[in-house]
Amino acid sequence: MTRPSLLAVFLTCAVAGCSTLPVEGPSARDVEAQAGDQTYAVVDLDPTVSQILRALPAEAGDSLAGAESVVPLDRIGVGDTLSVSIYEPSGALFGSRGGGGTVQGASQTLPPAVVDGGGAIQIPFAGAVRVEGLTVAEAGAAIRRALVGRVGNPQVTVTLAEAPSTGVTVLGEVRTPGRVPLATGRDRLLDVVAASGGTARAPEEVEVVVSRGEATWRAPYTTVTRRFDQNVRLAPGDRVTLEYQPRRYSVMGALGAVSQAEIGPGPLTLAAALARAGGPNPDTADARSVLIFRFEDPAAARALGLTQRPSPRGVPVVYRLDLSGPNGLFVASDFEIRPDDLIFVPRSGSTELRQFFELVQSVTRVVYDVSVTSALNLD
Repeated sequence: MTRPSLLAVFLTCAVAGCSTLPVEGPSARDVEAQAGDQTYAVVDLDPTVSQILRALPAEAGDSLAGAESVVPLDRIGVGDTLSVSIYEPSGALFGSRGGGGTVQGASQTLPPAVVDGGGAIQIPFAGAVRVEGLTVAEAGAAIRRALVGRVGNPQVTVTLAEAPSTGVTVLGEVRTPGRVPLATGRDRLLDVVAASGGTARAPEEVEVVVSRGEATWRAPYTTVTRRFDQNVRLAPGDRVTLEYQPRRYSVMGALGAVSQAEIGPGPLTLAAALARAGGPNPDTADARSVLIFRFEDPAAARALGLTQRPSPRGVPVVYRLDLSGPNGLFVASDFEIRPDDLIFVPRSGSTELRQFFELVQSVTRVVYDVSVTSALNLD
């Protein structure tokens, strides 16, 4: 029996309709060959590259700085509840008669008064007094003026019992969503989040959205907790939403498991991500070319000396790590995985060729001598 030539094998496969090798993704050679068209850059991952990436400051990203409010919080608004006390020295209206028929001055605390839709409260002997937009001191002066001529030299004290008009609404990933009143000294974003019980999610997985009218600002929650300028003062009527934004990455190729997983709280190294996926398959994986596909931040790309033009998502980069040696293990333990990273471990060249011949066998039912494969060294 004569052995078929390699050309005959390829011709047989072509007749059978075979056009591609049965591999999960590109080979290491494909990735390197197609990098020449400047679509993406291939960067060999070593300790220097890993340290450059670690030394870069965190991405600026979105910001809440524009949401900083200077609206005063000591103003009375519609729906607020006021406590009004009136002291009348003459005692003509609120006083009582003492011994000898003398009239004594007295203080009268009125029932709680709610500011109506017109911005006013009702005061006995004075009628409707407009207080919306005033401070409590200014409201007391307005009530006193309204009583002049009806009450002798009245002294008026106003306190703010409840102030729903200064509240903000907190929604999303907080333990007790609802309305939180603002007050001087308790008007910053983290104040209202704390008043809502905080978030049960990991800070790295939460994004804060502040809405005011038609304007919206957003930033990662970790940025708010670390940078004072992001812990902005809020304005009455603001809506604060904490959105759950899970950080996910994907693993593919010759691994123990192919899946999409969450990074979880804190940082995740490449070594830990590979361990979660069961590690490279020792029989099929090309450990010399562990690949990480990423849209890199333009600042990081410049620091690495890359010239690729950025896309709307960033600069496309493929980091390549040789995990076959001890140095690769140290780098894998230092390199951090980021959201949307794709970790791909290609199959070795010999594995691809063996699968090719297995496919030819299944189509043509021809059994080839194993020596044909072993004679071709494509590692």
